[in-house]
Amino acid sequence: MKYFIASDIHGSSYWCHKTLEAYQESGAERIILLGDILYHGPRNDLPKDYAPKEVIAMLNPLKNRIWAVRGNCEAEVDQMVLDFPVLADYAVLALNGHTIFATHGHIFNEDKLPPLMDGDVLLHGHTHLLKAEKLEREGVSFYHLNPGSTSIPKGGNPNTYAILDEDVFTVYDFDGNVVKSIELD
Repeated sequence: MKYFIASDIHGSSYWCHKTLEAYQESGAERIILLGDILYHGPRNDLPKDYAPKEVIAMLNPLKNRIWAVRGNCEAEVDQMVLDFPVLADYAVLALNGHTIFATHGHIFNEDKLPPLMDGDVLLHGHTHLLKAEKLEREGVSFYHLNPGSTSIPKGGNPNTYAILDEDVFTVYDFDGNVVKSIELD
């Protein structure tokens, strides 16, 4: 099964629209949103075409296809306007034979690990830095995956999203170019 993964839309109607176009073209069955959906937060500049109400209108019709976790910019008021759950700090997903700990990254990350076993996947956003690597920390070998940011990339990265297709996690820019990829054992 194919999953579309995005993080850190930050209320940009422009980048939300581009994200949903890429999702439609990908053929993925579900969208996994890793938080910071509607607001930019005090540390970020306003993203292009900042319009949270437009983002709400674009995402709500897809409520049955979206799995989301809470970012550090989500609040209870966001749940009042979004028709899919957004207030869980993490989700443990069993996808394509892989155990995936999906979170935003401000609570759990590669430096503050959640409970993981060898071969598990830590999937998060928050840093706006894309990652697709295998790490070993605290005696555990795991995959560290981050799709980057759709709207406010950092570290010289382009605006990106990712697709998990069976055992392959691939980060793409919005021109469809592969930026980074890793095969999960």
